[in-house]
Amino acid sequence: MSGKIIFYEDRDFQGRSYECNGDCSELSSHLSHCHSVRVENGAFVVYDHPNFVGRQYLLRKGVYPEYQRLMGFRDCIRSCRMIPMYKGYYRMKIYEKENFGGEMNEVMDDCESIQDKYSMTNILSCHVMDGHWLMYEQPRYRGRMAYLRPGDYRSFRDMVLDSIQFTSIKRIMDY
Repeated sequence: MSGKIIFYEDRDFQGRSYECNGDCSELSSHLSHCHSVRVENGAFVVYDHPNFVGRQYLLRKGVYPEYQRLMGFRDCIRSCRMIPMYKGYYRMKIYEKENFGGEMNEVMDDCESIQDKYSMTNILSCHVMDGHWLMYEQPRYRGRMAYLRPGDYRSFRDMVLDSIQFTSIKRIMDY
């Protein structure tokens, strides 16, 4: 099953719309602004800057008639990425410093507090080997988040545009 997300310029699914079935690195070429969203299939991460950077929020199947209140965004969804269905093992290596430096730990399950479980106060880089993950700035999966798919992440500054420290990790398992 493929994903499907529809962006609307006005609240309550009114005005011009743009339908997307996958990743879109630049939404402003399709809509001048966005005030409501409908996810018909799948799950998507939306970003407040083009090219999949900036503040992020996970949207699962459902309706978001006035999504700004939920996410703290203005009208600035500028890109979106579809999260592919994944069934398999989850595995990543987390590092306390950028460029895979400092203490390293391997993670295979959700972790509501990096400090409690691994005695690490921060994660500044990681290597995702398997699965799709969300990292959160606060324990117990709260605060700003970042979506991570398989690959190397030498520095999180490239993804979020400001300094953010991640302290909890969750696997994306429910679509």
